[in-house]
Amino acid sequence: MSEARARGVTPWLVRGLCVIAGAGAALAQPPFGFLPGLLGYALLLALLDRVTGDRPFRSAFARASLAGCGYFVVSLWWLAEPFQVDAANQGWMAPFAVAAVTAGMALFWGTAALLYCASGRRGVGRVLIFAGAFAAIEWLRGHILTGFPWDLPGETWPAGSPVSQAAALAGAYGLTWITLAIAAAPAVIAEGWRGRVVVGASAAALVGLYAFGAVRLAGAPPTLAGAPLIRVVQADVRQESKYDPALFASIVTRYVQLSRSPAARRPDIIVWPEGAIPAALDDYMAHGAWTRTDIVGALQPGQVLLLGGYRYGDARANPPVVYNSLVALRRGDADVAILGLYDKFRLVPFGEFLPFDKLAGELGIKTFVHVGDGFSSGPRPRPMTIPGAPPFQPLICYEALYPGFTREGANAAGYRPDWIVNISNDAWFGATSGPLQHLNIASYRAIEEGLPMVRATPTGVSAVIDAFGRPLASLPEGALGVLDRPLPPALEPTPFSRLGDLPFAAMLAVSLAFAVWPRRKA
Repeated sequence: MSEARARGVTPWLVRGLCVIAGAGAALAQPPFGFLPGLLGYALLLALLDRVTGDRPFRSAFARASLAGCGYFVVSLWWLAEPFQVDAANQGWMAPFAVAAVTAGMALFWGTAALLYCASGRRGVGRVLIFAGAFAAIEWLRGHILTGFPWDLPGETWPAGSPVSQAAALAGAYGLTWITLAIAAAPAVIAEGWRGRVVVGASAAALVGLYAFGAVRLAGAPPTLAGAPLIRVVQADVRQESKYDPALFASIVTRYVQLSRSPAARRPDIIVWPEGAIPAALDDYMAHGAWTRTDIVGALQPGQVLLLGGYRYGDARANPPVVYNSLVALRRGDADVAILGLYDKFRLVPFGEFLPFDKLAGELGIKTFVHVGDGFSSGPRPRPMTIPGAPPFQPLICYEALYPGFTREGANAAGYRPDWIVNISNDAWFGATSGPLQHLNIASYRAIEEGLPMVRATPTGVSAVIDAFGRPLASLPEGALGVLDRPLPPALEPTPFSRLGDLPFAAMLAVSLAFAVWPRRKA
């Protein structure tokens, strides 16, 4: 009989505890906000430290993978919702898609456990080794195959809260390392005075994060007089409505009427979401099209309209080149002129493009997942400068997940934008936790860069977010209306906007030192 069984701990109990650890950590994330769930990381560390048997690496991998399944099922269950848009043909795929993505993401946690176990796990300093292993793998999850950095542990804290302000120092990955180290510390509390010191230090670090954030938030600058007035349009157009030709005219009319709603002050810039009009930009903005005439009529001379849609590149290419784009228009005396174009750079794998497209086509997978020829990736990000608007960095939907995206664009262009425009089509996710999670994740980009963000979605949550990640005004899921708000001020460049992931790399170096030093000493 094994030692575990002798203590009455059965393998199924261990497996259940692993799933509970991951699910608890996920429930700490917005919109659930059950912060005691962060102790799930301490439970996972304890379970990894108690691996027994002649295959410890295999057991550690399995335990962490089970915890990852618990985490990602809670975090990503909304992935089933897009398949309900065409439920008759694709609804059956929903459970398989959620299971496949969850299992794939869980493998990253299993790999992190292998790194942790390979360190030797000596002393109470192993808390930092655990934090380093899992934070490093979370970074990898955010980069491999374009990455999927959804619900990083560092983004557990509601954006705009005091603790979230640490992202201005070290970014979401640095805050992930800090969060994991603090949350895992209780696992060593019973290990004498050293364990108690570690727990006390983690508590002090948490208090320090709250204090730093509170001081930072207290220094918020006022909105500048004469700041551009932004209007965000949320037309509450459900995704399934976009596939009904009979509703096309009413969708256009809804956006047009909302855009010209009366206001005490005329908006300078109007923002429509990604895929606002369910047609190609080349078609509905063609000269002579009634849709162009209506859109022109929605604007007053001098007003700028930012809208998202797909457009064709080289019409002679086979298959055709299609971009998911943000277009900037300005109304003149009688028509609109295109001021700028941004083509989405980071595409959604299996949604907007299929990895290994040629091989997938030969195997028949391409038809199975209904991706088609997909979109083409645009050039690397750069801020957009247009007459009538402060320079801004466009982020289309998925791109708001990536720490450093705006920083990369500023470095490439040689100048920093004044704000971030995030257009998204969260209508795909219905009334689930997905849009609320997306709002929280996107708001971290404002904190990291010290820049305000304007976010437009067709069904919510649309928001005007200040440079601290706080929504100053928002339209909830399922709401129809507009937000009129002066553009919040930008802050001075943050340490993260200057240094990028260097602080995070330093944190990983600390974890590596704790892993290597005991071996060298021995």
